[in-house]
Amino acid sequence: MLNKIRRSIRFVFIIPTLIFFLTATSCSRQGDKIYKDTRILMATAVSITVVSPTEQKAKEAIDAGFNEIKRIDDLLNLFSDKSDISLINSNAGLRPVKVSKDTIEVIEDAIEISRLTGGAFDPTVGPVKVLWNFDSKVIPPGAEIKKALPLVGYKNIEVKKDSNEVFLKKKGMMIDLGAIAKGFAADKAVQVIKAMGIKAGIVAASGDIRAFGLRPDGKLWHIGIRNPRGGRKDALATLYLSNGAISTSGDYEQFFILNGRRYCHIFDPKTGYSPTDTISASVIAPDGYKTDSLATGLFVLGHKKGIRLLEKLGLDGMIIGSDHKIYLTKTLRGKIEIKGDNQFNNGG
Repeated sequence: MLNKIRRSIRFVFIIPTLIFFLTATSCSRQGDKIYKDTRILMATAVSITVVSPTEQKAKEAIDAGFNEIKRIDDLLNLFSDKSDISLINSNAGLRPVKVSKDTIEVIEDAIEISRLTGGAFDPTVGPVKVLWNFDSKVIPPGAEIKKALPLVGYKNIEVKKDSNEVFLKKKGMMIDLGAIAKGFAADKAVQVIKAMGIKAGIVAASGDIRAFGLRPDGKLWHIGIRNPRGGRKDALATLYLSNGAISTSGDYEQFFILNGRRYCHIFDPKTGYSPTDTISASVIAPDGYKTDSLATGLFVLGHKKGIRLLEKLGLDGMIIGSDHKIYLTKTLRGKIEIKGDNQFNNGG
């Protein structure tokens, strides 16, 4: 199974979909400064920024944050024979597998989001994903997709919390936590960094940002949402964040265009194909695991159902539809700055 995954899924360096703006030399009257480091983890560039009175304290906290992300990645890495996720997948339909408490936690989180989105987000979409290869730009045969769809279904994940065991009920099923793992890891890293006495900072992994506290000047962190049809540093909108998370899922990270249709790496678990009604979806919530997975779910749901779900949950978000209109939750209006010089219109 793992070899099949490696052949079918390209190991991708993901382009950031969110941008945060800071001034490295800014400091407060107490002498706090901003320190930042970036490393490659979880197949992307991960940046950790902290506010600290000394460089040494900042370095120790940043190192601890990266170590925590590495620890989580070792548990959830789909490409590693030794990870909890690979052990679960290789024993699908055979037997339950004993895993770490963190793996149990993130799988339960994934099941929660699957229920909330009506299956639009589903961590068992792996059997469909392995059929697609974005390098070859070839659409898998419809018969193969149809054959894989019965293996997709979060309700066939059995979690035994008392014994820390996970069981996939059907042979050939596969858990892929790529749409929740980075947000979950960012949450865990923030916990570790806070425990070291750091009062403010940001953990950013591609399209997932988890912020806490305030900048040294007492202001909120400035987060830019990338223009989905612009360059890497081209921000479509800016919002201000503290003690929360934001994630964006878009159709521009991995994709190919064939016969005028764009096929991207986000799949509708019900059809096995990428949705065509959404260009990008952003979610703001207290926790990174929630924004990460919900952004994927909203991308599949589209702007009508997606915005309705966010407002029901009391969360904020922005969805850009294929009609090139920007749709916002009611409570986000007035709290986000959308650039006027872009090709997208504010649809409400």
